[in-house]
Amino acid sequence: MKKYTLILWLCAWSALSSCRGKSVEAQIRDRIDEIASFAEARSADGILKALTEDYRDGEDRGKAETGEVLAEYFGRYRGIVIHVLATRFLELQATAATIQTDVSLSSGAAEIFRKAVPFSGEYYRFTCHLEKDGQEWFLQSAEWEYLSLEDLFPESMKILRKIFPDL
Repeated sequence: MKKYTLILWLCAWSALSSCRGKSVEAQIRDRIDEIASFAEARSADGILKALTEDYRDGEDRGKAETGEVLAEYFGRYRGIVIHVLATRFLELQATAATIQTDVSLSSGAAEIFRKAVPFSGEYYRFTCHLEKDGQEWFLQSAEWEYLSLEDLFPESMKILRKIFPDL
């Protein structure tokens, strides 16, 4: 009888643990991927909805000013392609996190030639603070810096080489 009780308990625990959903890290990575998808779709509204009301960037722009920058950028560039590479968690709490994410960004004519020559875009590292409100994560602040290929996280290089084998 004890054997069957143990089996039932293990089955119940397995079912409950699978129902818990995604880890906090996975939720945040999904949110970053979603924001990148909004950028590729040139959806300023989608990006702005992912920001907190008191959002600030590295240039001290708030949410409204960020919307203006996005509108100008989307008006100037076509064919935006973003490859989210590695994400590192600097701080992780139940309702707040600070991350660094490497991305490869390209657009327009560069994307036409991307397959003909080993061009994988320009590289940036975003440092973001996120806050959880309800079930969703929102960007509270973001700063970014331009990187050379050599400055990417080693795990970013692994991802980039899978995307661009000739790199």
